[in-house]
Amino acid sequence: MTKEQLETNQIPLYFAAVLAAIAFGLLASDAARHLQALVTPAIAVLMYAMFLQIPFLDLRQGLGNRRFMAALLLANFVLVPLLVWAFTRGLVEHPAILIGALLVLLTPCIDYVVVFTHIGKGDSRLTLAATPVLLLVQLLLLPVYLALMLGEGSEVTIAIAPFVEAFVLLIVLPMILAVLTSAGARRSRAVSAWNDLWGWLPVPAMAVVLVAVIGSQIAVVLRDFDRLLPVIPVYIGFMLLAPVLGYASARLLRLPVAQARSVTFSAATRNSLVVLPLALALPDDLRGLAAAAVITQTLVELVCELIYVRAIPALVRRNPR
Repeated sequence: MTKEQLETNQIPLYFAAVLAAIAFGLLASDAARHLQALVTPAIAVLMYAMFLQIPFLDLRQGLGNRRFMAALLLANFVLVPLLVWAFTRGLVEHPAILIGALLVLLTPCIDYVVVFTHIGKGDSRLTLAATPVLLLVQLLLLPVYLALMLGEGSEVTIAIAPFVEAFVLLIVLPMILAVLTSAGARRSRAVSAWNDLWGWLPVPAMAVVLVAVIGSQIAVVLRDFDRLLPVIPVYIGFMLLAPVLGYASARLLRLPVAQARSVTFSAATRNSLVVLPLALALPDDLRGLAAAAVITQTLVELVCELIYVRAIPALVRRNPR
């Protein structure tokens, strides 16, 4: 199999990984729980493999693309929060689920959204360049959104440490290693061969991430499934409408096709693996169900992303006139 054939068949491979993870997580739940320890390193490896495919000299120019940044911020911090507020009003009688849903839906992804954007033929360089901005803005606005949407009776506090830790481990370190590798590949045949070898690995690495996340968490979700039922329609509705808001924002700012796809992916992809530690740090009476709500969103999103990588390029094809 060539690298091109591997990339062409990546969607069937991902679906196979999802099915295998579900089967393993249900049939060997005790062993599958240990997969959780692989989630962070697996995403870090995925990001390193992905970053090796990106020409970093263009990133500075990407930060200066004001229309793209404006569309990204409009989608993620104005339109999407309004959608989340509307969708979560039915969860006010389920405070633990409400907090979990708000944590995950209000925070745009800063890691594997780069990978899905690349697979979905968006501008992954601009998406990568925007990750520090997305991180900073969500750190500032998440407490504000939570205070508004949870109501006056809530005393939930949010720590920024998990966000910063995830950004360093999943973005900064893999990026630095990728830049050093790319620079070394120009001067060393051995490093160049290493660089070429990693060109094969984004697809297998994504499959490993899917197996680690879904395999380790599917049993937890099923255990609390009856209590999580109210949030599932919220997540499905979000996954259907959030891309529409992202594309609407891109159309409003008249972005070209690849950038419009990037904003569409960003609006639909959430920071689930980063906010999970926040849910686990909540008080005892909220922690378990809030974390399960975050995990449920992860499972719904990963399946939807496998659809997005085919659907968004097919739907977002023409420049705004």
